Amino acid sequence: MHKRIKTSLDGRFHFDTVLVLTCLSLVLIGFVMVASASLHLGVKLTGDAFYFPTRQLMHMGFGLVLGVLIAATPMRVWEKSGLVLFIIGLLLLIVVLVPGLGIKVNGSTRWLSVGGLRIQVSEVIKFFSVIYMAGYVTRHQQSVQESAFGLFNPLILFSLACVLLLLEPDFGSSVVILMIAMGIMFLAGAKIGQFIVLLGSVAVLVMLLVYFSPYRLKRVTSFMDPWADPLDTGFQLTQALISFGRGEWWGVGLGSGVQKLFYLPEAHTDFIFSVIAEELGLLGVITVIGLFALLVWRIFAIGAAAEQAGQRFWAFVAYGLGIWFGFQSFVNMGVNMGLLPTKGLTLPLMSYGGGSMMIMCCAVALLFRVHSEIVELNTNPLHKGKGMRVSHG
Repeated sequence: MHKRIKTSLDGRFHFDTVLVLTCLSLVLIGFVMVASASLHLGVKLTGDAFYFPTRQLMHMGFGLVLGVLIAATPMRVWEKSGLVLFIIGLLLLIVVLVPGLGIKVNGSTRWLSVGGLRIQVSEVIKFFSVIYMAGYVTRHQQSVQESAFGLFNPLILFSLACVLLLLEPDFGSSVVILMIAMGIMFLAGAKIGQFIVLLGSVAVLVMLLVYFSPYRLKRVTSFMDPWADPLDTGFQLTQALISFGRGEWWGVGLGSGVQKLFYLPEAHTDFIFSVIAEELGLLGVITVIGLFALLVWRIFAIGAAAEQAGQRFWAFVAYGLGIWFGFQSFVNMGVNMGLLPTKGLTLPLMSYGGGSMMIMCCAVALLFRVHSEIVELNTNPLHKGKGMRVSHG
């Protein structure tokens, strides 16, 4: 299931048809819904109804350009660059906290302005985390599978990243990068007992961070009973639930939703899924969930193919990206449906945002690169590798 085109860098480039169509569907649906959710906001803030859709098109265009560059870079280059990229990500997290450099929005300092575009640094560190962890478990396979030190060692850098993210504050992204790290280590064959201890330690730490942070604790308590204070702490969740209730089976119609009209906060970003539920109904919700399920399945299928070809790094890059896409989309949709406490995580490939859209395009492009090199490897008998074993002791 692939198409190939000639490239000037590495013979032929092979595209995975399912991955292309799935990602394209999510991006196009997302763009239409961002436009629907933001026309009134553009008029209010800038006097231009198409302000946000136009900028989202720009984000998609820049993402395409970056994606071409990512896809043109051989996997051996990414494998050698993992640690350097992660350190660069840590430096960016430090830079964003420097007064006058980081951009503060809604009480959080998470953005840097690059050429007039706001780049959310936490999205960059997620991308670099996948590459770094894939390289680490590839280089230290035996240590990860047999030694507790090998399991905890990479978490030193990840702990530093989490501390910097919490200073922004960005609790949601901290959880995402920890899930990426632990997920990759588990798939690399970490011992079940050690992994459970690690997972339990992280869970306790997360609970302590919530308990000793008033605004995080308020989010959790309002999640438990949003209708207790629907005009204050439970406002976002109650408005999202109203959106789902109004959508019913088939939705109220594209563009006909009313919750986005200054009732539902962040309707074009974090709560775009609620707009889909109201305007496209259960049919739209199931369609989007199905597309994300297909995307994650295809990503893991690419990882399994790399594993069978004996390419550990390629496999763990794919698995890491699958964990990222799957977990973040699950959290975003869970928040919108009232299944999880409110967290500031975008819906991958769909929500409005320059940094998010461009980095997600880069992630997809890296998957294209993995798939292309797998196909090239399998069609060249001289370079076929042996499969690798992954065991959980």
